[in-house]
Amino acid sequence: MSQSEIKGTLIPIGGNEDKGMCSDEKHTLEFIDEGILYHVKQQAGGKDANIVVIPTASSIPVEVGENYLSAFSTLGCENVTVLDIRSKEDAEKQASIDLIKNANCIMFSGGDQSKITNKIGGTTIHKIMLDRYQNEVGFVIAGTSAGAMAMTSEMIAGGSATDAFVKGAVTMYKGLGLVPELIIDTHFIQRGRFGRVSEAVAKFPNLLGFGLAEDTGMIIKNGKCLVIGSGMVIVFDGSKITHNNEKVLDEGTPMTIANLRVHVLSNGDRYYITERKVGVLPIEADFI
Repeated sequence: MSQSEIKGTLIPIGGNEDKGMCSDEKHTLEFIDEGILYHVKQQAGGKDANIVVIPTASSIPVEVGENYLSAFSTLGCENVTVLDIRSKEDAEKQASIDLIKNANCIMFSGGDQSKITNKIGGTTIHKIMLDRYQNEVGFVIAGTSAGAMAMTSEMIAGGSATDAFVKGAVTMYKGLGLVPELIIDTHFIQRGRFGRVSEAVAKFPNLLGFGLAEDTGMIIKNGKCLVIGSGMVIVFDGSKITHNNEKVLDEGTPMTIANLRVHVLSNGDRYYITERKVGVLPIEADFI
């Protein structure tokens, strides 16, 4: 199914998004009216939305779940549940299936993206999420850090930023397949991950690489992406590459890639996945 045919909404987030925990009144008001989680709430239907938080990727799922309960409570949301899945058996429980069937929004936390794919990939709830995302208007899947990276089919599973762009430095794994046209990396500016996405796109030049800064996300609907948050999204387009020696190199060898197109986008900017085109519009302009 092409992105333009999909009816649901994806919101990948670059990690460390504002959760409204600052005591400063001005900061709290900005969080309530403009923060990334505000956009998640609005896309899911407002304060009455049924939101299910899944902290599977985290090593401290209870604490992470409580942080999101507090954050969404600050936004006025009353129907927020934490679904603590720690095994495939947990994912197959009827209670888990019922929560996913009835949710307006699924929110994946950060941590280790491989935990999401290992414990949820291929399960009944994964299949329900994918079906609902493809076919239901208003259904939202959001994810921060690991939760964003797991949305793709070709998923970055690891790789040191300092060693990247040496063949084999980036480890790829199969993700949840929600947006197979993309490769997503997070904490992008703060952790210097330019080389990681460059190598990933060299491996899969037919895919677009998205590098999301912290407290920055994208609302993806009908193949259109709207940048939200306080930072930048870096888009890597390998469709016009004229030289790419990734396939012929030995592991550990520095790579060469020529004519890789790179776009730097910020709040309010648009990107069209199918057309591979940037749209820079006034922030107050309608997205859809």
